[in-house]
Amino acid sequence: MIRSMTAFGHADRSGEWGELGWEVRSVNSRYLEVFPRMPEEFRVVEPAARERLGNVAKRGKCELMLRYKPAAGGVGPVTIDVERAKGLIAAYQELERLMYDPARVSPLDLLRQPGVMADTKQDLDALRELALEALDEALAAWVASREAEGARLAATIIERLDAMGPLIEAARQRMPEIVAANRERLRERLAEVLAQVDENRIEQEMVLLAQKLDVDEEMDRLESHRVELRAVLERREPVGRRMDFLMQEFNREANTLGSKSADTEITRVAVELKVLIEQMREQIQNIE
Repeated sequence: MIRSMTAFGHADRSGEWGELGWEVRSVNSRYLEVFPRMPEEFRVVEPAARERLGNVAKRGKCELMLRYKPAAGGVGPVTIDVERAKGLIAAYQELERLMYDPARVSPLDLLRQPGVMADTKQDLDALRELALEALDEALAAWVASREAEGARLAATIIERLDAMGPLIEAARQRMPEIVAANRERLRERLAEVLAQVDENRIEQEMVLLAQKLDVDEEMDRLESHRVELRAVLERREPVGRRMDFLMQEFNREANTLGSKSADTEITRVAVELKVLIEQMREQIQNIE
C-alpha cells in the first residue's frame, strides 16, 4: 500500500476535567523528523508519542500537537496533609518562643505553605494515559489519510505508465522506416560521388549507421522499468527511495533515446517520455 508523506489526522477527548486533542500533520522529507508540541504537564509522554509515530511511519516531517484546556473551576474537594500541617504549627510555636513580638500566623498563611494542601488538580497520570489513547486514534486517522492520498498518487503514476506504452511502441514501429530511409539517403549520396555504387560499401556504412541508431536496448529497458515500477506500487512497505532510483533510470533511457534520434518522430517520443517521467517524479517525491 503506497503512502503519501503529506497527511493530517486528529482526535479529541473531553470530560469533567476539560478537553484535550491531538493534531498530526506531515509533509515530505528524506527522513523521519518529529516535532512534538505539548503543554509542560504532558511533556512526560513525549517519548511514548515519538515511539508510537515511529511504529507507523519511516519518512516524513511530522508535527505532533497536543492541546489541553482544563475545565473552568474544575477543582475537587480540598484535602489537607494533616501531619505536615501539625509539623509546621509546632515549628511556628517554637519560633514564637524565640522571637520578640512575633506576627500572628493565620490558617490561610499555613495553607500557602508547600505540601500542606494536597494537589486538587485532576490526576495527571490518568490524563496522560487518556492523551496517549487519543494519540493512537489520531495516528490511525493520519495513516488512513496517508494511504488515501497514496492511492491517488499511485493512480496518477499508473496513468503515466500506461501513457508511456504507446509511445515506446510507436518508436519501435518507426525504426525500420528510419533505417530504410537512411539506407536510401546513403545510396543517393554515394551515387553522387562514385561512378559505380559499391553495395559492400553501402552495407558496411549501414551497419555502422544502424549501430548508432539502434534504440532497441533503450526501449527494452524502458519496458522493464515500467514492469518494475508497477510491481513496486504493490508493495506494502516504504518504497519512495526505490521509486526515486527508478525515475533516474527512466530518465537515462529517455535521454539516450533522444540523443540517438535521427528522426523528428523519435525526438517527439523522447520528449513526451521525459514529460511523463517528470510528472511521475513529482508525484513520487511525496511517497514514503
